[in-house]
Amino acid sequence: MLGAVAAGVGVVGWRPGIWLGLALLVVAVLATWVLHLAGWGKPPTPRSLDLRGFSARDLSARAGHADCIGCRLAGRSPTSGAPRPAPVR
Repeated sequence: MLGAVAAGVGVVGWRPGIWLGLALLVVAVLATWVLHLAGWGKPPTPRSLDLRGFSARDLSARAGHADCIGCRLAGRSPTSGAPRPAPVR
C-alpha cells in the first residue's frame, strides 16, 4: 500500500516518489513470495479448521503446490510421480 501511495504522489509531482514507490512494490512482491515458500502463505486449496490459525504453517509448500505459479518459479512444482496431499474440504 505504501508503494502505491508513494508512486501516486510521484505521478502528481514528487519525482522520487515514483522510484521509491516502485521499489517498495518490488520488495513487497518478493517478501510475499518468500513467505509463501516458507509456508506462511495460504495454500491454493481450502484448509481444515486446525490449519486456519495465524500460527499454522503450510507444510506442503516445501514440495510445491500443484497449480501455483510462485512454486513453479522457485522450481518447486510437484513431480507427477510424487504423492500430493489431498485438498481438505
